[in-house]
Amino acid sequence: MLYREAGQFKSTYAEDQQIFPIRQDRIAVALLLAIAFVVVPMVANQYWLSAILTPFLIFALAALGLNILTGYAGQLSLGTAAFMAVGAFMAYNFVLRMPWLGIIPSFILAGICAAAVGIVFGLPSLRIKGFYLAVATLACQFFVLWAIQRIGWFTNNSPSGVITAQTVEILGYTFDTPQSKYLLTLGIVAVLALLAKNLMRSETGRAFMAVRDMDVAASVIGIPMMKTKLLAFAISSFYCGVAGALYAYTYLGTVEPEAFTLDLSFRILFMIIIGGVGSILGSFLGAAFITLLPIFLNVLFGAASHTFGLDISHAIVSNIELMIFGGLIIFFLAVEPHGLARLWQIAKEKLRLWPFPH
Repeated sequence: MLYREAGQFKSTYAEDQQIFPIRQDRIAVALLLAIAFVVVPMVANQYWLSAILTPFLIFALAALGLNILTGYAGQLSLGTAAFMAVGAFMAYNFVLRMPWLGIIPSFILAGICAAAVGIVFGLPSLRIKGFYLAVATLACQFFVLWAIQRIGWFTNNSPSGVITAQTVEILGYTFDTPQSKYLLTLGIVAVLALLAKNLMRSETGRAFMAVRDMDVAASVIGIPMMKTKLLAFAISSFYCGVAGALYAYTYLGTVEPEAFTLDLSFRILFMIIIGGVGSILGSFLGAAFITLLPIFLNVLFGAASHTFGLDISHAIVSNIELMIFGGLIIFFLAVEPHGLARLWQIAKEKLRLWPFPH
């Protein structure tokens, strides 16, 4: 009875088209944002802010970008880490070579550069799809890392290929503490997530989903295949590029090309599989799950070692972590292909009918 829209009447078209049409959802989102922006920076320690919450937000943004492409537009991609690398290294070069530009415009331009690369490597989607498209985007992963390592301009001729992100300064305020970096990351992620939510409700988002469901029928009813698919690659790569810039500036600080390997692309793919393909919320749930699971396993095995006197090495914990990842992916693909977001949706539907039988 707490989660029901009975008595909530819509008197205008704008009210009917709200992002969160149910009042309880709007209250829940407002409370969540208030806690994230106000309470968390006050109570969380440096470890939680720097090592858990900030990377969680960055990975959630990258997963959101991949979800736009794979979950909503139906185009498979294994080049997410490459687009993040483009965003990280181009943001570094924009700040280095045009310091008057500012951090936020540099992040935006870095995302646009990643979008341009995404369009180039999205061209094969006009002729191929499915597994073959995934292999084509895999070429982007190897080409981008090769270019960054071989072309000295990207790393400012660093012999090791390692770059150190400059100090983040906006309007005279320096973001050099874990709290300030977390708040900057949270603000950017919240804005982009809101834009993605609106995008999926627009004509462009409906075109994406039509191409995903049946591209031949979408083409017959007049949806331009070339424009729609390349736009999906561009928007997805933009999100991944901004995530890569945040990865370098608010999380790692010092970045090398090897930080954006194929393993990172697979981790982000696992996030949307576990969280929910074709769901904005699923991107955040999957990122939270993948980020928190290793910490939970370390705490669990640490407690087991202390209680039972077992000597469990970190290598064994890492292998068990990989086994659990694989098992969960198989579980979600077989039992609930729409992931954690679908389980949350089912719970909300049950709440709307409780306590009546259903």
